[in-house]
Amino acid sequence: MSTTATVLCNASPSLISTFTPDAAGEHAALHRQRSLPHRPPVIPLVARMADQNTSGTPAMTEREASRLDKFKQLLAGPNTDLDELRKLSWSGIPRQVRPITWKLLSGYLPANAERRESVLQRKRQEYFGFIQQYYDSRNDEHHQDTYRQIHIDIPRTNPLIPLFQQASVQEIFERILFIWAIRHPASGYVQGINDLVTPFFVVYVFEYIEEEVENFDVSSLQEEALRNIEADSFWCMSKLLDGIQDNYTFAQPGIQRKVKALEELVSRIDESVHRHMQHYEVEYLQFAFRWMNNLLMRELPLRCTIRLWDTYQAEPEGFSHFHLYVCAAFLVRWRKEILEEKDFQGLMILLQNLPTMHWGNEEVSVLLAEAYRLKFAFADAPNHYKR
Repeated sequence: MSTTATVLCNASPSLISTFTPDAAGEHAALHRQRSLPHRPPVIPLVARMADQNTSGTPAMTEREASRLDKFKQLLAGPNTDLDELRKLSWSGIPRQVRPITWKLLSGYLPANAERRESVLQRKRQEYFGFIQQYYDSRNDEHHQDTYRQIHIDIPRTNPLIPLFQQASVQEIFERILFIWAIRHPASGYVQGINDLVTPFFVVYVFEYIEEEVENFDVSSLQEEALRNIEADSFWCMSKLLDGIQDNYTFAQPGIQRKVKALEELVSRIDESVHRHMQHYEVEYLQFAFRWMNNLLMRELPLRCTIRLWDTYQAEPEGFSHFHLYVCAAFLVRWRKEILEEKDFQGLMILLQNLPTMHWGNEEVSVLLAEAYRLKFAFADAPNHYKR
């Protein structure tokens, strides 16, 4: 074989193009393309944060404007009535007031308005005190495995959303997760916890910007704003994890129990689906472990997770208990598709790739209503999962 032929065999398509008659034309086109103004990448539907049902664009409906007014009135008082705020938030929180509402519902901010600013200042200083105290130890022998795993997982977090691929955002996530891990040695860092930072981060970025967040360049924010977003995300993620920490301790006993409870619940509410899975030897742990470990974040677009968490934070034990009923409602939602699959492989492919990329507020609201119905029907019975 000639040298030229060898080069062509091993060359990339771009190199081969230099040997073709159209090369000059292609190079000219490439030059023109490079000189065009930069356009942000097109965001796939699954990664878009905007929803056809959300406030913003198109213009708010009268009902949405009325709900926003109710939130603003409730938040404007000297002492916010948290029970009323939970009732109002259960059906979704308008984007404009979501940051402060999440901080109140999570217990990060006090109901008393006068105390809020001093609490925020103290907690933000405390978090950056942890950074000074602990972050340099990330390369120490007894912490380096934890840091290495976090460093590997961060780029995999929401890979389709450019916001999360920015180096400064990834560094923020690394700090949040590392500090959380070494302050919680009973569990340490477990894969999946990295996903749980993202809803808080996005919601608290919206406190400072009006535009869409997917392509937002965080370096355009003032440093103080970015520090506030980081500290607030850390504390609210910590509050969430306090309620579900047994999901992440050794052998993850909380998840094992919840998956077993899901299996027993589904056997009560839809025996056909349950028997169909048994018949093809699909074990709930094979698909529902991820549903519990990542709070359905891998199954839903991030915009849907944020809407779901509005309700989880309004619901007593939303993340630890109500989530079980949401998972049951989610599984049974795909009843028709599940019953159509006639082998183990087909069922597993379906259950690990459920078609939710088009979902928005409306689908999440239907899911939550069904989960609430299941909770009402089963949660108060002493042995509510048992036959």
